[in-house]
Amino acid sequence: MTETGVFNASILIVDDEALNVKLLALLLGEAGYARIASTMDPHQVCALHRKNRYDLILLDLRMPGMDGFQVMDGLKEIETEGYLPVLVLTAQPEEKLRALRAGARDFLSKPFERAELMARVHNILEVRQLHVERKRLYDDLLVEHKLLIELSAQPGAMVGVKKDERLVTPWYRSLGLRLPWLQLNLVAAFVAAAVVGLFQETIDRLLILTMFLPVLAGQSGNTGSQALAVTLRGVFLGELDLVKERALVLKEALLGLLNGALVGLVAAFCMYVVAAVKHMPNALMLSVVVFLAMIGSCVISGALGAVTPLVLRKLGADPVIASSIFLTTATNVASMGMLLGLATVLVK
Repeated sequence: MTETGVFNASILIVDDEALNVKLLALLLGEAGYARIASTMDPHQVCALHRKNRYDLILLDLRMPGMDGFQVMDGLKEIETEGYLPVLVLTAQPEEKLRALRAGARDFLSKPFERAELMARVHNILEVRQLHVERKRLYDDLLVEHKLLIELSAQPGAMVGVKKDERLVTPWYRSLGLRLPWLQLNLVAAFVAAAVVGLFQETIDRLLILTMFLPVLAGQSGNTGSQALAVTLRGVFLGELDLVKERALVLKEALLGLLNGALVGLVAAFCMYVVAAVKHMPNALMLSVVVFLAMIGSCVISGALGAVTPLVLRKLGADPVIASSIFLTTATNVASMGMLLGLATVLVK
């Protein structure tokens, strides 16, 4: 903890003698402590601490109506972890051990010395801030652990294996969880097959295209999956609002364009080589078709990878479970439709 953090700590002085309150406030203020409050009524301490959560309470033990031990009992109900940021003030030596057993962090004997006061206050505040930091890190660790559990369930959920299915789940229960999604996936596969069927004449004429259909489907599918993973992570972490959603879609479309162009160059070269080896007169145009189809399908897949879970979430559906099936269908249709459509138009 930095010195600035120590001197910005909040301190409450509790004493029924006005002179002691003024003296402690004066000494702490001169030392550089900027956030000092006080009360002469011990009945107000718990309410004040519940509201302000002081880093340190300088607490007199001998007060009329309610002594310091009773105050600490009340503070224990607020500080449920058992850490009381209390420095007791006492003139009775026999009360020191009792105060420490009651949960006080330290004690200061009356009449107190300035040097001892400053040292004990500084030390307690350092320990207090370390305690707060440790708790914050522990809470962050719990959040991360919960997030990892959720993320670990995503791969299975995205293909119809729900997160409540385990290795010990009975086979009939697993069948009931998975079959509906496999049926939906079958329907989606027929949609993609229908697109291919629309261009059967082109395939019969340019059979070489069938070699590159799985290449484009694989590349566009991976592009969409990457965008989907980033989007789902943003949904889980609560990082997305309307502005960020639009920016994410544009970013993924741009990445699809750039990656599609770079990968498309390699795929186009391979198409040219294969077509040239087979002595096809339209080898150059076929490579152009592959290049353009790769770019187009990757742009569409990247954008859809970001859009699909956002739309499903707005419709009230689980984006983790449903996104993969819809995205796979869309990327297959886009890649196959782009390749066969461009070939139909450009290759005569």
